[in-house]
Amino acid sequence: MLPIERPQKIVCIGLNYSDHAEEQGVDPPERPLLFAKWPNTLIGPGEPIVIPPISERVDYEAELGVVIGSRASRVSIENALEAVAGYVCANDVSARDLQFSDGQWVRGKSLDTFCPVGPALVPASDVPDPQALGIRAILNGQVMQESTTANMVFGVAEIVAFVSQAITLEPGDLILTGTPAGVGVFRDPPVLLQPGDEITIEIDGLGALTNPVTRG
Repeated sequence: MLPIERPQKIVCIGLNYSDHAEEQGVDPPERPLLFAKWPNTLIGPGEPIVIPPISERVDYEAELGVVIGSRASRVSIENALEAVAGYVCANDVSARDLQFSDGQWVRGKSLDTFCPVGPALVPASDVPDPQALGIRAILNGQVMQESTTANMVFGVAEIVAFVSQAITLEPGDLILTGTPAGVGVFRDPPVLLQPGDEITIEIDGLGALTNPVTRG
């Protein structure tokens, strides 16, 4: 079951861990790099990630999800966290072949079932510092990503403030804050999701989000 209300929008931040930028051989961005996923991507714990016929290179991305609790327009960094309702584990599943061939990211990131979130929404009051959380992706029992939100290029407060200067954030909106190094496509050899796999996203204090992988 999806642990959050279906958001009006899902705002995502690209290249927001320095080690993830490094594994791609690019510099971290000078300001948050925004893209979107659509709400059709959302699934809850235990629901299958479905690899569609149009993609052969589907990847995982462990991310901290931020759920907005109050309307935020042009808020300051100092006040930005007041707009956050809570946090959730998220998996920014990505069809790399579509993402790279399109030259932009929306289609490859927005296929049905490509945004698992869970296992529960943890209130912001229970997360004293969102920049001090261990984050991991575990594929079939093997740790593939292991980092900390302290390694974000832009922290949660900076992201919320930056987005709100241009886009009014409404209660229920979901922000995905980027992924650390260790994604499958940049491994040698690449490790992409396959039918029968099980992928888990763990974040300290937020629990573990596990989803099977199937082909549709």
